Amino acid sequence: MDPIPTSNLLLALAVTTAAGLATGLGGLLVFASRTPNPRLLAFGLAFAGGAMVYVSLTEILTKSIEAFTLGFGDRFGFTYGTLWFLGGVLLIVAIDRLVPNPHERLAVDDPYFRENNRDYIRRVGLLTAVAITAHNFPEGLATFFAMLENPGIGLPLAFAIAIHNIPEGIAIAIPVYYATHNKAYAFVACLVSGMAEPVGAVLGYLVLAPYLSQAVFGAVFGVIAGVMVFLALDELLPTAKRYAKGHETVYGLVTGMGALAVSLVLFKW
Repeated sequence: MDPIPTSNLLLALAVTTAAGLATGLGGLLVFASRTPNPRLLAFGLAFAGGAMVYVSLTEILTKSIEAFTLGFGDRFGFTYGTLWFLGGVLLIVAIDRLVPNPHERLAVDDPYFRENNRDYIRRVGLLTAVAITAHNFPEGLATFFAMLENPGIGLPLAFAIAIHNIPEGIAIAIPVYYATHNKAYAFVACLVSGMAEPVGAVLGYLVLAPYLSQAVFGAVFGVIAGVMVFLALDELLPTAKRYAKGHETVYGLVTGMGALAVSLVLFKW
């Protein structure tokens, strides 16, 4: 394949970094408001979930199949794209088993955050940050490669991941702040976790760059599609449902899909 221009690499890295830093916004929300709107949070999470599912199944998986088709023909192209999609699902399942993501269980009004047990809360905060950081690596790789292939896909995906990162920032900031009573420490913890996304993107690219081909792009996009669909169905939608009081989840899901559909149509004009 032809070398990727440096400007494209820098743009992809900048967008990936911006999406990762949305965890910092989640930390700021903890300090700015003691009464967050749960219905708005439910809608936002479902919106991100709908956007991620739509772009993964209609664009990213399609790109995987197209890349494999160029290298192996129509019959094997669809087969290989599907297999790598399922491989992405299995990859994130394995990560979730090894390092469970606890952010959906954390809330400001959880009883143990009100207990005077700072050592315990500090340990909860550390484990939460480590778990979320581990989950951020594949998300960064997804945004980075999607931006390299087509900004029309990468930008909407980055936006959806950024929304997804806000509650993760909240999950990190709450225990760190309650344990240390230091807003700066909590905010920095959010940013460090968010920076796992550009770090994951850079490491993934450095490993794969010498071997870039249509087959490698097909494999990467297949895995990305599987990871994104699993994250949306396993984390975003159940968490949105937990905060919802009515139909916010389905409204957010449909609105997210619709917004991504419209944005992709506009990018193609």
